[in-house]
Amino acid sequence: MIRPMLATDVPDVLALLNWMDDAPEREVFSPEARSEGELKVECEDCTCLVDAGEEGVLAYCALSPFRDGLVMEGPISDGAQLGPLLRHALERADGLPVYAFAARDNLPVREALEAAGFAPMHTTDFYSAPLSRLTPHACAPAGHRIVHHLPLATYRELFRASEDTWAERLNWTPEQVDEHFARPDVRLVALLRGEQAVGFAELEFNAEDARADVTYVAVHPAERGQGYGLTLLALAAAEADTRPELRTLRVRAHDHMKPARALYARAGLTHCRSVVTYMKEGDEDV
Repeated sequence: MIRPMLATDVPDVLALLNWMDDAPEREVFSPEARSEGELKVECEDCTCLVDAGEEGVLAYCALSPFRDGLVMEGPISDGAQLGPLLRHALERADGLPVYAFAARDNLPVREALEAAGFAPMHTTDFYSAPLSRLTPHACAPAGHRIVHHLPLATYRELFRASEDTWAERLNWTPEQVDEHFARPDVRLVALLRGEQAVGFAELEFNAEDARADVTYVAVHPAERGQGYGLTLLALAAAEADTRPELRTLRVRAHDHMKPARALYARAGLTHCRSVVTYMKEGDEDV
């Protein structure tokens, strides 16, 4: 029986999440919470559905606001039929686009998503390396200096010139930008030649996984081909290395970003996972 999730379902949903975590190939976008109290709070703002039988919850998914539509958590299932659960979820999407994310090797979920009308948009590959592999190269070139803050106009100009997929960042208010970089787990490392910003790297620290994620590396198009990308990766690793709980640097690239992939290979990062982004188009008549 497919129905909205109840508070009494939380232990079973946690069991499904832990089952998913046991193998990387089962990965889908899912709640961050891995405790009963946190999961209850996290699910308050979601439309959560479960496929429940006599033995408890067999499958789970949820819908939350995302970009111009909704994002799906899951579907997560240890053997249940995913088709009916996806159909029930899409009936609650109110005609909005729905995004979903699944590991490239999660074939059962990918097949269920495609059967439900989701289309793959792109694959995001992740690469990682120990900080110790990158930090020996962390120094500013002659005539350059390292800063950890950029004026908003400079940041936006460099971001606009360098980025083609994160355009929503340009719509942030000054207050949103300040709030983002004031977070203790976020850090900016920028490289200036004189007063000219040639590039920056943004980091988010994940102490639980002993990892620093480079969420973006930006090098101004006019400055490319001079090794700034390698320098910024090394500087990002050095910044992460100031946190004793961190051991690894991770980066990502969509499948069309060939220069980024080549940069990560030159820097000595190795491929560690791939995630496919799916979207179900909205219903314009709704």
